[in-house]
Amino acid sequence: MPKHGVKEARATSADTDEPKRRRLSRQDRYRQLIEVAWRIVRESGTDALTLGSLAEQAGIAKPVVYDHFATRNGLLAALYGEFDMQQNALIDAAIENSEPTLAGRASVIAGSYVDCVLAQGRELPGVSAALAGSPELESLKRESEAAFLQKCRALLAPFAPGKDIGVAGLRAMLGAAEALSYAAAMDEISASQAKEELLETILGMVSRQKRPAARRAASRPVS
Repeated sequence: MPKHGVKEARATSADTDEPKRRRLSRQDRYRQLIEVAWRIVRESGTDALTLGSLAEQAGIAKPVVYDHFATRNGLLAALYGEFDMQQNALIDAAIENSEPTLAGRASVIAGSYVDCVLAQGRELPGVSAALAGSPELESLKRESEAAFLQKCRALLAPFAPGKDIGVAGLRAMLGAAEALSYAAAMDEISASQAKEELLETILGMVSRQKRPAARRAASRPVS
């Protein structure tokens, strides 16, 4: 006689078992680790972010984390790369809907930079500071900054008197953008104040760019 009771018991047991945890794809796991890493920095600071703490907070084994980020520096580089990618995406999207004027382009740069920093909150300054502790990471940061400044130059140069933006002006703009954005992230000023001040800084910087002839004359030594 078939053991109907046994079969029924087994079926009932299978029905009540919890479903197995879904295995994440490599890309989904990477996104999870990046999000957890930002959370650690936001809640405990950059010093608390290690590959071990990331594995613990993500609820996975350390080898899985090491498979994505071989070193802590690699993890920090990935976080900064996320910020850089988001910043470029914001600017590119805003350009599509902006007026092709100096005020329009400058507003895009100011608004996108501040919005991107605020999207990461207070954790970005810590990651940026950590990048300066390693020659390799500092080089990555400078390459990212150079690409951003080149994008800004292309947007603003057509409106400059000399049809170009000097490195000094671009660096001054970047310094102001960082200081104002971080001040907004720390609630020292509002986001609108940061954007407005940065916009005025950019407009002033572009208007001060001299024509090539005037630039050469200004560089000649006084006899």
